[in-house]
Amino acid sequence: MVTVLDTVKGERPRHPEKANRPDTPVLRKPKWIRVKAPGSPVYTETKKIVRDHGLVTVCEEAGCPNIGECWSKKHATMMIMGEACTRACAFCNVATGLPKPLDPEEPENVARAVEKLGLKHVVITSVDRDDLADGGAQHFVDVIGAIRARAPGTTIEILTPDFLRKEGAIEKVAEAKPDVFNHNLETVPRLYPSIRPGARYFHSLRLLQRVKEVDPTIFTKSGLMAGLGESREEILQVMDDMRSADIDFLTIGQYLQPTRKHAAVDRFVTPEEFASYERIARTKGFLLVSSSPLTRSSYHADEDFVRLREAREASLSKQR
Repeated sequence: MVTVLDTVKGERPRHPEKANRPDTPVLRKPKWIRVKAPGSPVYTETKKIVRDHGLVTVCEEAGCPNIGECWSKKHATMMIMGEACTRACAFCNVATGLPKPLDPEEPENVARAVEKLGLKHVVITSVDRDDLADGGAQHFVDVIGAIRARAPGTTIEILTPDFLRKEGAIEKVAEAKPDVFNHNLETVPRLYPSIRPGARYFHSLRLLQRVKEVDPTIFTKSGLMAGLGESREEILQVMDDMRSADIDFLTIGQYLQPTRKHAAVDRFVTPEEFASYERIARTKGFLLVSSSPLTRSSYHADEDFVRLREAREASLSKQR
């Protein structure tokens, strides 16, 4: 397990704001959580492409347990706008701090990497940039445009921050027509003050609803972490809230504690309970649901996008 004093490229602590917090207990992971260490030749090739283009990936920054599997398929989730986040969420391992200025060459560098990796589907995420007037909305637009120009056959999924108090930002990004617009609610409303203190639950919900108002053809997607202390009833209520906002795709995965200074794992949710969440969510009308201990927002995103389009077509066929 990493510590809050681990540095970002040897320059500064990752989580200085958490250094004085008391240690939280670390639960032993059950067998269904354990994954193999990365190391295949394709994994190494993917890592080299990422490094050669000076890119940051959320796979590494967030300590994703699926990195070995995904990078062995050349699936890397690009994290734009730097590696320092202006928020300090209790669950997240992305470094907190004052970000550097935006890199004007980043959109083209991301597009080159997408082309070189030969991606049919790419996921682009970012840190929160509360320091920018538009929260980084125009940078998302520039990245989408660069990918469209260099890899026109690649479908684009974005996983954005909440653009809280950034008027017009949501609309600007939606008008760039990503194929999937993802923004994670992360947890239930009751836990926002302790887990996601810089965010507002109903603003995040409204963000996704607003995307559909701007362009109903864009798929919307959101994710939840289980095991933070939420109840089953609260998870089901969030599902209802999501459907009221016309969200198409729901992901639910197990929260894993990055360091002893981060929020503690309340419990490890069993695979059977995740399966029951998926069954219930499907009855509520989501086009697609991915619910398992190792589910993450961009896990199997390329395959899921194909299934998402097929589900929409099947739904439209029933209405004809």
